[in-house]
Amino acid sequence: MDLYVTNPGPIDESVLYDQDKHVSSAVWEGQERGALRCHEHTSKLDQWALTSKQLELVHKAGFGYLRLIPAISLDNPLISALVERWRKETNTFHFNVGEMTLTLEDIAYLLGLAIDGEPVMGVTYTSCDAVCEKLLGKSPDSGYTSGGMVKLSWLKESFSHCSEDAPMEEIERHTRAYLLYLVGSTIFSTTTGNKVPVMYLPLFENFDQAGKYAWGAAALSFLYRALGNASLKSQSTISGCLTLLQCWSYYHLDIGRPKLNQGSFHVCFPLVLKWKGKQSGSSANRDLIFYRKALDTLKSCDVEWLPYVNIDYRIIPEDINNSLIIGRSKTMLICFDKAERHLPDRCLRQYGMSQPIPEDVQRWERKSRGVDGGVDLSGKMELELSEWLDRRLNIVEGDEGMDESEYMQWYMKITRRFVGRLIPLSSEFQRMHAALSDIAHIADTVSTQGMDSHQTESVTRIRYIVHECLKDQVATSMLVSSIAQVEHGKRIRGKERVRRQSNGKRRRRDDPVQCQAASTEGDPDQSQLRSAAAEIDYSQLGLTDGLQLCHPGSDGVGEQLHTTIEVDGTSLCHPANDLEDDTETCIAIAVTEVDDDSQVCHAAMKDEVQAVSESSLETSEDVVKHNSYSIVV
Repeated sequence: MDLYVTNPGPIDESVLYDQDKHVSSAVWEGQERGALRCHEHTSKLDQWALTSKQLELVHKAGFGYLRLIPAISLDNPLISALVERWRKETNTFHFNVGEMTLTLEDIAYLLGLAIDGEPVMGVTYTSCDAVCEKLLGKSPDSGYTSGGMVKLSWLKESFSHCSEDAPMEEIERHTRAYLLYLVGSTIFSTTTGNKVPVMYLPLFENFDQAGKYAWGAAALSFLYRALGNASLKSQSTISGCLTLLQCWSYYHLDIGRPKLNQGSFHVCFPLVLKWKGKQSGSSANRDLIFYRKALDTLKSCDVEWLPYVNIDYRIIPEDINNSLIIGRSKTMLICFDKAERHLPDRCLRQYGMSQPIPEDVQRWERKSRGVDGGVDLSGKMELELSEWLDRRLNIVEGDEGMDESEYMQWYMKITRRFVGRLIPLSSEFQRMHAALSDIAHIADTVSTQGMDSHQTESVTRIRYIVHECLKDQVATSMLVSSIAQVEHGKRIRGKERVRRQSNGKRRRRDDPVQCQAASTEGDPDQSQLRSAAAEIDYSQLGLTDGLQLCHPGSDGVGEQLHTTIEVDGTSLCHPANDLEDDTETCIAIAVTEVDDDSQVCHAAMKDEVQAVSESSLETSEDVVKHNSYSIVV
């Protein structure tokens, strides 16, 4: 039997040392959080009417391509399933085929942002008034601010239209407001959902200087931090450039990818435009469970390691093309206080190279800017800035054609292979219940004729133990049916969050929840015993005072079910002739007294009874038919 049926990994915890905090640990225990709430505001970018002079300033500041970012419909379940595979220890996705990640090269191709240049760094603010008055010519009312953040709605209401013949100072103010709105809606989208920190605003004071910043590196650092935070089991939201994440998945993974219409394969730059207005017709019926299973069973044939290899490089701007070498830099990405490691050496196949076992990841402190205003963060991040300055000295190289089998053997030990259980908790519960029922039947029908008083008492105690366990499971079985309904509602809400079907407005908290029919694509058993699995206390089956009922058979479908009861060190044997499939149930009897420290007598199956193959057990009924038990008394 595959070890990973019961232990999804990591076997070696030296790399994924924070596994206990990761969402996959909670999912494995049946604690579902549903689809994440995704915050991005690209849908209203086209409501800004930019003049020709404003467009010139936007290009000069380095955002000529980002402003074209399409307002695609976010697939919350897909994004949530990807987050379950993200590991902040390595800043990579851990799939069964190996590690993958969003790289600086992806940022350059997909968004057209600069990945080389000065780090995005500046001064923090706890108030909006002074900086807005200076750079925008007005400050927002208190209702539009929260500390050092301003509402996106105020920026759009106040600056979305600028007259063609306005003075240059007015044009610059409107353009700065647009740029702040643009980054706050896309690459620096926060979990507040509708606000942006004004600390970015001074970086747009001089448009020529703004064009020298590595905005692409900052966007990737911000997204890495957002993915890492969202991968913790305590979180329920995600921010950052989620259009980038979703389109990266479309390019690299054949999961949830929209089907392009015939004749729509003309590629424009930036490459994110390929998916503008494209939606897969069936994606509405794909929930988190569907995508989780797809990623748990991901194969190499589902991966596009080099999705940009056949593009026409004539569409790539010269400055972007000249900086692509930085896409292989092992360096520190910086966005104010957010410093994250870029580790292309762990994903060399995304550069057309063979993947060896990578070096250990050097741990680093993830700093926070705190609440102090007027703080220049460059003084707090000298080491991180030093790594970024040396980015051209740390370009990773690889060997083509090397054997990757050693890498995969190593990787399977250090990774988390599965997020969802191969066998649902509900199925394991059913297996346990079937086992107890069969043992109860044997104990009730075994003849005590010819036994002495001590052996008869032992049989009586076995009957009592098993029937008490079955009583406990009656209450638990009532819980199972209710859990299915709760989880059904969670899955529906996960699909409906943010993707609102009427007018796109946020549903008020006091509105009634409208439920739709659940998708039937997933395993129906998967919906049972998830959100409240922790309420099922299997410790009830471990009895004290020398009584023990264990159930190793829950390890997997492929393993024969073996249940042991141990009472008083005495043993009892009886062949069960009424079980199905010629399975023999043995109760071993030892006539002599034994000590507490004596060996436990284990009953063996007949030699001719074969182990049931994992593929042959399709249903819980099949599992029950192949159960074998031994009762040690």
